[in-house]
Amino acid sequence: MTGAEWQDHLEVENEGLMRIRKHGSMNVDAMIVSNPEHLAKSSDERSISQLVNIASMPGVVGEAWAMADWHFGYGFPIGGVLATDVNWGEEGGSISPGGVGFDINCGVRMVALECSVDDIPNIDRLAGRLNGRIPSGGSGKGGLDITNQDLNEIISRGTNAMVDLGFAYDEDLKNIESGGFLETDSGVSERAFNRGLKALGTLGSGNHFLELQTVQSIEDSNPHDLFEGQVVCMIHSGSRGLGHQVCTDHVRGLEDKYRNRQGTWYNEKWGFEIQDRQLAAAPIHSKEGQSYLDAMNGAANFAFANRSALTHRLRQTLAVEMNVETRLLYDVSHNIAKEEVHEIHGARCTCMVHRKGATRAMPNQPVLVPGDMGTGSWLLEGVETNRAFSSSCHGAGRVLSRSQAKKQIDGKALKKELESRGIRVHANTPNIMSEEAPDAYKNVDEVIELSHKAGLAKPIARMMPLAVIKG
Repeated sequence: MTGAEWQDHLEVENEGLMRIRKHGSMNVDAMIVSNPEHLAKSSDERSISQLVNIASMPGVVGEAWAMADWHFGYGFPIGGVLATDVNWGEEGGSISPGGVGFDINCGVRMVALECSVDDIPNIDRLAGRLNGRIPSGGSGKGGLDITNQDLNEIISRGTNAMVDLGFAYDEDLKNIESGGFLETDSGVSERAFNRGLKALGTLGSGNHFLELQTVQSIEDSNPHDLFEGQVVCMIHSGSRGLGHQVCTDHVRGLEDKYRNRQGTWYNEKWGFEIQDRQLAAAPIHSKEGQSYLDAMNGAANFAFANRSALTHRLRQTLAVEMNVETRLLYDVSHNIAKEEVHEIHGARCTCMVHRKGATRAMPNQPVLVPGDMGTGSWLLEGVETNRAFSSSCHGAGRVLSRSQAKKQIDGKALKKELESRGIRVHANTPNIMSEEAPDAYKNVDEVIELSHKAGLAKPIARMMPLAVIKG
């Protein structure tokens, strides 16, 4: 489907929303959290075409959504939200690994330190110590020393296992999405298991980070008892090689079941037709669908545990460097599929909600939105008016690919410029400064404003970076 086709069906709904009316193979309308100006600045036609494609998925209900930070991804656009009816057809609507992504349960947590920046004796020393204590980069080296039995417990029980192992506080559990645990029979492959064995407590590379921040401003409400000038820490990481392998295993298995039929992809067994082979899906209640969901939940549990392990290392470092209390404000997933009940066109529907690069935003729930290492991050809160299956954005969203950013941005010059503004950056992978530069991302404040105008979430607090640990 070409860009010209969807543009012919595009209309403005309100200040923060645009709609693509159902046409062609689409089964539902598609919604973009945007206005014409934002769309003109950030639209990669491939990603909007991906949004149109997912609106044709078997069993889709409501509308297909692109959050304000949307950009091009594998099959689904990153920032995409799609729900399918669990009770559609004989075996339920579609579940697609591409609608979750390769870094299963990549997510963000925010830890509040009970101090201001003035209470830190030496911020440069603390940043250096954190960089030494937080293993980062693509290799996965430096993970916590755990046994096969420990990992089995973590995959099965998520953060509960980390509490038992002494790597998390019991009081953390109430401030983690789903309590840091999803039901699973631990059906991950041996290769996925082995990739996770040495990676627990490692940050990873790319856009993953640990960032000390200071609360710059607080909006009208302050339900989380933050104060201006307070130091907080955001941690962005996921399921590392374990989750990537789970996705790889199931993507390959499902894609092999589809055949090209006059430009679309068809599965004869289920009668599923998809517009892109990367959207390969199975019915929710099929053997293949249940196998993927079980493995995905196991990988999600590992990701919850990984962020707990990184928090453990943060707390250990703080205990050595300064005497300060910490509390986990919240931990959210943004690459996940979950069975939820939502009202669609006035009727209750049990749905499988795919969120790929999107955050669940239930009413009054904290929503964590990191920007980039040179600008602000945001704490939002879900609202009752949310029509996007209680979902919101998960970040600023890329406008330059990593290869484009490497060509256009001088990483060494950027590091000097950030340090001149008091932002300490420890980057441990070549080219990461260029690839993750602020100019490679959308304006996070604009993304937040559009999300607010679209009725998805309300702003609570804005944070500014102090020290950044990048993979």
